[in-house]
Amino acid sequence: MTAILDTSFLFALTDQSDRNHQRVLVVVRSVNEALVLPVVVLPEICYLLASRLGHRAMRHFMFSLATSEFQLEPVSAADLVRIHAVLEQYADSQLDFTDAAIVTIAERLSVTRIYTLDRRDFSMMHPKHCDYFELLP
Repeated sequence: MTAILDTSFLFALTDQSDRNHQRVLVVVRSVNEALVLPVVVLPEICYLLASRLGHRAMRHFMFSLATSEFQLEPVSAADLVRIHAVLEQYADSQLDFTDAAIVTIAERLSVTRIYTLDRRDFSMMHPKHCDYFELLP
């Protein structure tokens, strides 16, 4: 199986003082599936890390990514059309670009599992390729 990583999960994994750190650490240590990291998550997580934990923490995160087994997944030009449709569909919820891109990439790759702490946004979505996303942890 394959799962997609979201910003909230990565932040909790990186920030040892985060209330969810231990929970996501246990999950990461037991993962036995390919993990996809959408490239659009990188600016968001780097901003959060730098602004909340400092530039050094962000640099350390980037270095650890270079040696990780995460599959980096870009957004294609065709994905932008679907991202726009998702943003329009959930306009009342003020869904952000990164979450819409995650949904789009999940649909394109037929991924149904998302590692996230953002239950509100991802639980309300109705992806085209499945009834709902399985949200972990």
